[in-house]
Amino acid sequence: HNAEETLARLPIEEALPQEVYSFAASLTRGVIHDKSKLDDLIKQFAPVFPVEQMSIVDRNILRIAIYEILDITPPKVAINEAVELAKAFGSDSSPRLVNGVLGSVVAKYGRGRIYSTEQDGGG
Repeated sequence: HNAEETLARLPIEEALPQEVYSFAASLTRGVIHDKSKLDDLIKQFAPVFPVEQMSIVDRNILRIAIYEILDITPPKVAINEAVELAKAFGSDSSPRLVNGVLGSVVAKYGRGRIYSTEQDGGG
């Protein structure tokens, strides 16, 4: 599905309040824009699980949570939300994978510093 088409239908089909729609749209566009960087981080912290072979659910939960951690959401909140999504929509092993990868990302980079380290302080 095309993300922009899906976003355009959300307010109509789901009767979303404007602030919820704006948050969802911003998050979706940000993850799409930074997808390759997010996938590089997933590869770094889950080397045993190739991103391309990871379930779509796990991969996208990780992308969203990493994006949230570096952008707007306190790490504990993002990790908790991601683990709950993994419990609800992933496999039995998804919550542990998601928690482990996100915990490692936060331990190494902290909030909001993930991309700036790649730019040698230029950001």
